[in-house]
Amino acid sequence: MLAAGLMVGAWFLLVDDGGDTGERPPQSSEQILDWEVPAQSSQPEEPTLPEMSCPPDLTNCEVATGTVIYVEAVDPDGDGDAHFVTLSNQSITSTGITVFDVKPELRPDPLPGRGDLIGGYGPVFQGSYGQSQIEVIEFNVAR
Repeated sequence: MLAAGLMVGAWFLLVDDGGDTGERPPQSSEQILDWEVPAQSSQPEEPTLPEMSCPPDLTNCEVATGTVIYVEAVDPDGDGDAHFVTLSNQSITSTGITVFDVKPELRPDPLPGRGDLIGGYGPVFQGSYGQSQIEVIEFNVAR
């Protein structure tokens, strides 16, 4: 029985080459590189804001940028301001947080949303909840 199994196995080795002749079609170096090196994907450009600076005669002025994490589109006191809470390196309101208070005449349309990059400058005053916030004189959005 063992001898019969060995003979059948040897026959498959001799007769069936699996369709592979052992030869590969010639390939140019271009074909090899195309196959080996994946095409580079285009990365979306990072949003950028224009350079901003406080006017020298403006006291208590701060410049900040940040990524929006919360939008208060309707101000409870009804004066039409919009407030944006951002993750910000400048930390005007708290560690890692800056709040921007944007007057109606500076409100962009449409309003920035979560994930948008915003920036501005203006004097820092206390908000209605006791937080420090920038009351912006210049406001910019990069989507």
